[in-house]
Amino acid sequence: MNTVLIAIIVVNVLISYKGFNDLSFFRKYEFHVGSIRSGEQIRMLSSGFLHADMTHLIFNMLTLWFFAPVVISYLGDLGDFSFLLVYFGSLIFGSLLTMVFHKNDYGYRAVGASGAVTGVLYSAILLQPDMMLGIFFVIPMPAYIFGILYLLYSIYGMKAKNDNIGHTAHFGGAVGGYLITLLKEPTLLVDHTLMVILLAIPIVILFVMEKLGKL
Repeated sequence: MNTVLIAIIVVNVLISYKGFNDLSFFRKYEFHVGSIRSGEQIRMLSSGFLHADMTHLIFNMLTLWFFAPVVISYLGDLGDFSFLLVYFGSLIFGSLLTMVFHKNDYGYRAVGASGAVTGVLYSAILLQPDMMLGIFFVIPMPAYIFGILYLLYSIYGMKAKNDNIGHTAHFGGAVGGYLITLLKEPTLLVDHTLMVILLAIPIVILFVMEKLGKL
């Protein structure tokens, strides 16, 4: 068991539990565009440790539990530090992208570790693209295909705006995990060139659509 990973999960559980039982605490630290634009930038970090409900928390923590060990083991002697860099870097990337896309929606609110967790997931896929995932614990799928489909679905969710899922934070987290992992392990550009290109496709599609005003 990795101490750093357990510590991250424990902090998420404790802060989320506090938020479940204290609405004023929840409102004070959730992601809220109007409050952030008025100077409360701490929300861009603190919101990543709050969750909407127990199901949201459990899903994020289970995903983190499954994929964080890949990042920790593959990134060498500095595995713990690298994991924290990917985790917090992805969390911030998710918040920044959300601000970019929702900067004029002063009432926009969001919570959850999904940006950070998606960044860890995308980092793990980049480091070990040939691993197989069990979708719904049953359907086998190569990790890189899942990663691409997941981000394409996130683009759809950002465009459709028909649910309460923070698709923008998910996407920003994935971009963060992708870039930080390549900066940490530039040899992936040579060793896994095709995967690096394939996993970049949804990212390019998103920014092209944004440039063309299609989102």
